[in-house]
Amino acid sequence: MRVSNIAALTAGALLAACAATPKPAADSLDAVARDYVALTLEIGEREPGYVDAYYGPAEWAETAKAHPRALPQLAEGATALTRRLDALPTAGLDAESRQRRAYLSAHVSAASARLRMLGGEKMSFADEAEALFGVRPELRPLSSYDPVLARIDALIPGEGPLADRVAAFRARYVIPKDKLEPVMRAAIAECKARTERHMTLPANETFTLEFVNNKPWSGYNWYKGNAFSLIQVNTDLPIYIDRAVDLGCHEGYPGHHVYNALLEQTFVEQKGWVEMSVYPLFSPMSFIAEGSANYGIDLAFPGHERTDFEKRVLYPLAGLDPATAEAQTQLLALTRELGRAEYTVADAYLTGRIDRETALDQLQKYSLVARDRANQRLSFIETYRSYVINYGLGRDMVQAWVEGQGPDHWATTERLLASQTLPVDLD
Repeated sequence: MRVSNIAALTAGALLAACAATPKPAADSLDAVARDYVALTLEIGEREPGYVDAYYGPAEWAETAKAHPRALPQLAEGATALTRRLDALPTAGLDAESRQRRAYLSAHVSAASARLRMLGGEKMSFADEAEALFGVRPELRPLSSYDPVLARIDALIPGEGPLADRVAAFRARYVIPKDKLEPVMRAAIAECKARTERHMTLPANETFTLEFVNNKPWSGYNWYKGNAFSLIQVNTDLPIYIDRAVDLGCHEGYPGHHVYNALLEQTFVEQKGWVEMSVYPLFSPMSFIAEGSANYGIDLAFPGHERTDFEKRVLYPLAGLDPATAEAQTQLLALTRELGRAEYTVADAYLTGRIDRETALDQLQKYSLVARDRANQRLSFIETYRSYVINYGLGRDMVQAWVEGQGPDHWATTERLLASQTLPVDLD
């Protein structure tokens, strides 16, 4: 009887102790998202430029700056986040939460790949693109682009290499430096007006335009949060008239500025989903961002509307002859078909199969640019590597998906920009 009483008392004490001990908090998408932001910010301390934008709590960035983990510990952290995401139950999740889980998984996977690269791992161009951006590009032989070169050769007759002839032709369309700012502002204003006819933008959205030098890119959007962007245009090389609309739409409306503003409004402000407060450059997010920004040019200026606007507004502002605009448009339509040739050049160069001079020769031939522009593009490839797929391939996949959803391309694009759509969802 005494033994039984003691046993009963012991069992009771254990039950009481268990009841008094708080159970570990269940993991959640919110908890993983918070740790994903911390991981991303710390990677940014190990690789300058990795974090393209951040507009979450300032103290999180300060903590990352003060105590960033070393690369091996960050890699372990990414692996742990993947395990946590895999362990989260899917039963009962609504479609939005399932997409959120997939989005976090894809971005943690890309972070893991980038950390392996920072640790010295070498990947092929296609493997790297797939690991970082979620899409495996086709690498066509350069000879497959020769028929396009032949068509351009017929359009731009003359003596000497085709790239030199095209460069001389294009020189007629350079915006004079003293006309650059009014031309760019007029282009951006038109891009914005066309976007506002179809999309509801945050009431406080705005941007600042700057002209800069010594950059590997031609234009950049630095999103600062609170619907504000710094748009920079690189003036290292002369800027052609067609780039005004390109940059105005791509960096501004309905491109990067609108994309980031809608993500901030939809997810950070309205839902409190903190993962969208940080933009890691080497991630599937960039494929959607660059692809939609390039598609936004055609969306805002369908058919002949772009040439009409340039002839009516931009050519006179730049002091150029509008009568020659049609020839320029024909050339641009053909050179667009050469866009993916640089993937093949980048693959060969980055893996060491060709040297820098050969890469420059090939970029000149298949991008039809002068040597200085080929050098700027190769500098971009050296800096950003497989990121180059996000422009042409991204545009084509976004366009096919948007236009396959129905006739209201603007509404579908707005839905895309305010979503956690992944590149795999575009197939």
